[in-house]
Amino acid sequence: MKMIVNNLAIEYEDQGSGPTMLLLHGWQDSLHTFDRITHLLSSNFRIVSLDLPGFGQSEAPHTPWELNDYVKFSHDFIKKLNLQPEFLLGHSFGGRIIIKGLSEKIFNPKKIILIASAGLGETSSYRARLFYILAKLGKIITFIPPFIFFRKKLRKKLYQSAGSDYLNSGNLRETYLNIIRENLASAAAQITLPTLLIWGELDRSTPLTDAKKFVSIMGNSSLSVLPKATHFVHQEEAETVVALIKKFCT
Repeated sequence: MKMIVNNLAIEYEDQGSGPTMLLLHGWQDSLHTFDRITHLLSSNFRIVSLDLPGFGQSEAPHTPWELNDYVKFSHDFIKKLNLQPEFLLGHSFGGRIIIKGLSEKIFNPKKIILIASAGLGETSSYRARLFYILAKLGKIITFIPPFIFFRKKLRKKLYQSAGSDYLNSGNLRETYLNIIRENLASAAAQITLPTLLIWGELDRSTPLTDAKKFVSIMGNSSLSVLPKATHFVHQEEAETVVALIKKFCT
């Protein structure tokens, strides 16, 4: 389904019945990342998911955004649909939005579920500095002979040495840099709502050390680690993840 929110055309899905749960996906992903768990959850909950601006079938922002812009947009989306979500679930980047929004008292759920949430330590501040350096370095040295003849390949190698998300972010590159530079440790520490963290043991994008740090600073949180699962634990172990969510939400 399509709707206009803040002058942007947004793709979303609304299915099932029961208490409302809003699902926010990760960077470079879409609402379809949740297809396996949405199918299993919709018998117990009203599940609302969307393609965030710039991803999937939703229109991209017209200027570079910061994390607060995605928080405000999510709030406006909730208001536009007249939702009162009891549960917020975020994967990776979606977790960032939830943490920031809760710390600023913009969202008002009863409980939250964070799946491989981003926002801590080296996955934000250190990597952001590295990306900025590489981005500037890549632009400069690839205009110098003989590097100019290998410009695309060399810039690709530089960006991949720090991670692939920046290179693949297209017109959202500046937005990506704005977002990953923000460390959310202090924001997470303000959250007192019941929080379930679900992590894959083999997650390399948001390592298990991040999950343990979240638990240490979020006083009302619990962590479930699924062996052999990766960053997309909700796809790889859908039935187990859904069982954990249902138990937590009842």
